[in-house]
Amino acid sequence: MIKVGIVGASGYSGSELLRFLANHSGGLQVALCTSETYAGQCIDTVLPNLRGFLSSAFEPLDLDSLKERVDAVVLAVPHKVAMSFVPQILAQGLRIVDFSADYRLGDAETYEAWYHAEHTSAELMPQAIYGLPERYRAKIRDAQLVANPGCYPTSAILAAMPLVAQGVVELDSIIVDSKSGISGAGPKPRENTHYPNRESNVAAYNIGVHRHTPEIEQELSAVASETPVRVTFTPHLVPMTRGILSTVYMRLTEEMSTQETLDIYSGFYEHEPFVRVLPSNTYPETKAVLGSNYCDVGLEVDTRTRRVVAMAAIDNLGKGAAGAVVQNLNLMFGFNETDGLKVPGMMP
Repeated sequence: MIKVGIVGASGYSGSELLRFLANHSGGLQVALCTSETYAGQCIDTVLPNLRGFLSSAFEPLDLDSLKERVDAVVLAVPHKVAMSFVPQILAQGLRIVDFSADYRLGDAETYEAWYHAEHTSAELMPQAIYGLPERYRAKIRDAQLVANPGCYPTSAILAAMPLVAQGVVELDSIIVDSKSGISGAGPKPRENTHYPNRESNVAAYNIGVHRHTPEIEQELSAVASETPVRVTFTPHLVPMTRGILSTVYMRLTEEMSTQETLDIYSGFYEHEPFVRVLPSNTYPETKAVLGSNYCDVGLEVDTRTRRVVAMAAIDNLGKGAAGAVVQNLNLMFGFNETDGLKVPGMMP
């Protein structure tokens, strides 16, 4: 039995993690849930979907007592906050999965340039393993610190990775166009996520400067054997609560048909339990993965322009956040990788 403590458990990602863990066979047990906002209140009062599953109360965070209560800590806190906790938690010999971006990038200079904040534990960045099982499964098993991927990068990387790995696309002109539900911004109300501003409204934001850009480039460059990959990334907010659809445009270096490219994807993801490669003329949709840890991938080759249009759909709170945490915890502690996660999407 592995006891898990969740720091920041009342937010969207933390509460979704509790929902997945409630479906776990029992190897991962929720032993501690902290929330500064709701400390002292019952979990199933604040999160009524968990009635009958979790009746304990949220607690304030006491870093010094973690080692006495848990075996692993999940940090469901914002960037800049996570890095203030990680050194002390690691010093207690505990293993960590971090939701934030604080340890996803390979160096402090890149982090500070994109996040406009000083990294206060840069010496730990090389120790962190990027938590994408489809790429780093073996390393995740032995990791002390796992940096859970961002939601946009998860979809973009999974959509592009097979062709980048095959070396059949140009690496300096990849375009990622992503549409996301507003839950990715968290529960705190903001002007751009306020319902009247989002209803019946689609809008791009942070064009060319979104913080997930270096994460996508870093990981695709690693796939390309450290050949630099350059990405133009344009995210959009759409009027739905959850889900991401990323469309990735890549120019082929040789003529290939749609079926030939699909064969590459099918072979690449053949043994991946949560990546579903769709057949020709079938394209991903967000409702098919809603509430799940699945990523649906589909594509089409535009033979006129010799460009591949690859698409990936995920739930930003599932495979893009909490589902990936459970997948990583399962790997880290030797459980079946799919435990707690084999649930289909919710349609309609």
